[in-house]
Amino acid sequence: MNRWAKFLLIAGGLTALVAVLRLTVFVPEPISVRTAAVERGRVEDTVTNTRAGTVKARERARLSPQIGGLVTALPCRKGDAVRKGTLLLKMDDSVPRAQAELARRTIDTARAQREEAATVLDLASREWARIAELQETGVASEGMADQARNAKERAEAALRTAEAALEQSKASLSVALSQLDLTVLTAPFDGVLADLSTHVGEYITPAPPGVPIPPVIDLIGVSDLYVSAPIDEMDSSRIRPGQEARVTVDAWPDRAFDGTVHKIGAFVEDILEQNRTVEVEVVFDNPGGLRILPGTSADAEIILDRRDGVLRVPTSAVSGGTGVLVVEEGRLVERTIETGLKSWAFVEVVMGLSEGERVVVSRDKPEIKAGARVKVEKNE
Repeated sequence: MNRWAKFLLIAGGLTALVAVLRLTVFVPEPISVRTAAVERGRVEDTVTNTRAGTVKARERARLSPQIGGLVTALPCRKGDAVRKGTLLLKMDDSVPRAQAELARRTIDTARAQREEAATVLDLASREWARIAELQETGVASEGMADQARNAKERAEAALRTAEAALEQSKASLSVALSQLDLTVLTAPFDGVLADLSTHVGEYITPAPPGVPIPPVIDLIGVSDLYVSAPIDEMDSSRIRPGQEARVTVDAWPDRAFDGTVHKIGAFVEDILEQNRTVEVEVVFDNPGGLRILPGTSADAEIILDRRDGVLRVPTSAVSGGTGVLVVEEGRLVERTIETGLKSWAFVEVVMGLSEGERVVVSRDKPEIKAGARVKVEKNE
């Protein structure tokens, strides 16, 4: 064997040895990846608020008495839940109560005077009738007849005056009772006392005519709640009243509440010029008896479209809108798929994948790419 033949033989052996070592000893360890199966299920097309929404109450009343006075009772405290008609505030009512009692006594007097006037009129009417008969027979003179007629007319006028006085007394009682009603504040609806800015013993100063007394009680209704959520202006044209929605609130992070779009804002808010939004109101279909407080932060996910029983993959598995990595015989293969509906959770697969295939859901390492040897993490 000549010198060159030996050299080529040695070189070939070394090349083969390197190849064997690369395929055995120096082969890279498989990369651990998280995957998900291509499966059938529901996919929804949704939009969500761009900033935190707020739970609001459709009923809210900042209450103040119509008159000034000394506060004598505050049966409820801040934070208490109250029913419609519950007494919230009571002021000193001694003066209007005395006026009402005076009006009742005046009514009794006026009623007695009216009865007396009616009796006088009855006697005067009888006397006039008797004199009129005597005048026809010539026994009574014309002067006597005039006198009897005038007495009857005076009695009629006296009765009208007594009846007017009685009605005036009744009106005075009505005014006194109205003033008495103004010394109390009651809840106009079921709600929670959000604020109470006065105390027993304090004097509520009356305001000048035309100027309301500053509110002393803030009552928020809890039976008609909704979420006010800012939606990006680009999505506003796709939203319609009556669409389904899901609501999550900070107080119940592990629960989603069914809701319905009730109203869409009539204009775009541009307070933040780089984040123009439209306010959308979502009402709760059924809070489930849970106490959701007005003012709580909330998020609304509005469902624009829904498809059931379609092929889907997690949204995190799709890169660039159409690319996925599929595990085939321990290696990653790049696939291009055709997609349908998309949400933050799932993407509908129209073409490019088959049910049961596994796709990578996390590309948090640069070595996770097409051609890489992988092993699927357990517990999936």
